[in-house]
Amino acid sequence: MKVTIDNITIEVEPGTTILQAARKIGPEVAPPAMCYYEPLKASGGKCRACLVKVTAGSEKDPRPMPKLVPSCITQVQDGMIVENTVNEQVLETRKGIVEFLLLNHPLDCPICDQAGECHLQDFSFQHGVQQTRYEEERRTFEKQDLGPNIQLHMTRCILCYRCVFTADQITGKRVHGVLNRGDHAEISTYIEKAIDNDFSGNVIDVCPVGALTDKTYRFKNRVWFTKPVDAHCDCEKCSGKVTLWYRGDEVIRVTARKNQWGEVLDFICNTCRFERKNTADWTIEGPTKVARHSVISANKYGANKIVPEFARRLAASQYKDVHEARDTSQLNIKQLPEERFKALIPPAGESAVAGIRSIQNWAEDK
Repeated sequence: MKVTIDNITIEVEPGTTILQAARKIGPEVAPPAMCYYEPLKASGGKCRACLVKVTAGSEKDPRPMPKLVPSCITQVQDGMIVENTVNEQVLETRKGIVEFLLLNHPLDCPICDQAGECHLQDFSFQHGVQQTRYEEERRTFEKQDLGPNIQLHMTRCILCYRCVFTADQITGKRVHGVLNRGDHAEISTYIEKAIDNDFSGNVIDVCPVGALTDKTYRFKNRVWFTKPVDAHCDCEKCSGKVTLWYRGDEVIRVTARKNQWGEVLDFICNTCRFERKNTADWTIEGPTKVARHSVISANKYGANKIVPEFARRLAASQYKDVHEARDTSQLNIKQLPEERFKALIPPAGESAVAGIRSIQNWAEDK
């Protein structure tokens, strides 16, 4: 069946959702997703970050859907027409969604271990506004100890339920969940029980924000100062395919590998994640492929590499041509007259003007 998203038509299999179809086109068309996680069944439909406008329901029934629909759980129909980035209503709605997600967020990015790879940061940067209308006190929670490996910051949680689905479907021994209702809802264990099964560390990887972080990596480094490499080992519990994060020669963090949407490809066990922190434990495959727009790519590419597309778009918006050997004649730089220099530096007198004139003559000779 055929579906058109942002004026781009693509053929997909029956049962494909709008979000999956948009991802096949590319990241420039795909809606953001804060709760949907393709490896986890029943995920999606909670954060409303992926709302889109369906202007034609199908070829047989071309009537538009009256309201915006979540693209992560809405299946495409043959002949469906969807508007995402080209629809002003969608873009304005996302600004409101960002505002809601940040209502109770502590905005502590400078000290958060997730900074630099946080999906909420990306979502806020792309669709957020600079001000907030919220005047009430932000909600707070009592600290919960989830064990020696996982750190919970409930004030950062957006209740995406990813960690709950992960514990249900990957570990089989879920001891945590969402307690209470409404504004009092929180991720917790009912009787202060530690999360200590063999695959519990995967809740760290699936968390889109800094609510669940690695205690062994806590406050050790910023992600853009580290060097990620792909590695593997022979593990009897999991696939053993991981990403090692180096600071110099030291492995300071181990995570599961992720695709371009930030989703884990193969879940790993706690032994690989928390106990194998020596290079000798692993077979190094090579540097991890990092998206060029990510801050993780900072200082990891040579000058002969292609300038990131994000930097080009930003430069174009600021009327600058980003190129390492650009022609400066286009800038139309004109030398200020000597009278302007006299007005700016009167104490220097004629000696300053003479010095400027000598510099100009030297430059012309060169």
